[in-house]
Amino acid sequence: MNNLDRLDRRILNLMQNDFPLTTQPYLDMARKLDISEEEVLTRIQAMKQRGIIRRTGAILDSRKMGFYSTLCACRVKEEQIDKVAAIINAQKGVTHNYVRDHYYNIWFTLTAPSQDEARKIIKNVEQIAGVKILIMPAIKTYKIKVSLNMGENNED
Repeated sequence: MNNLDRLDRRILNLMQNDFPLTTQPYLDMARKLDISEEEVLTRIQAMKQRGIIRRTGAILDSRKMGFYSTLCACRVKEEQIDKVAAIINAQKGVTHNYVRDHYYNIWFTLTAPSQDEARKIIKNVEQIAGVKILIMPAIKTYKIKVSLNMGENNED
């Protein structure tokens, strides 16, 4: 598992399940782990550089906050994927964007203050990128959290 030691695993478990919602979360994590804040930050940075941690941030329920969110997909010629992905990524409110082995080969999620605002963003992307975007708003949410128990040593 990418040579994670016991402390790295404990840090990852804290980050996934018990991240302190305080003004100094990394210091609070360090205190729980009985290490320095600098060591927590150094280890997190190393795991980011190794691709183990992609991002750190809150997952908010956009609907409960009054926002509109939708899954989108489009079919893009292979040689245009990077260009279209960059156009999509430049839009405010795009939270995920990935290539799939599917007829629709670029999929992304978009969250906006309203359905009208989301449609404006999508129409703008369609015009700039020269693609037609399929809009698939969620009807029901089935999965809201993934937590990977890291254990505490390489045998777990």
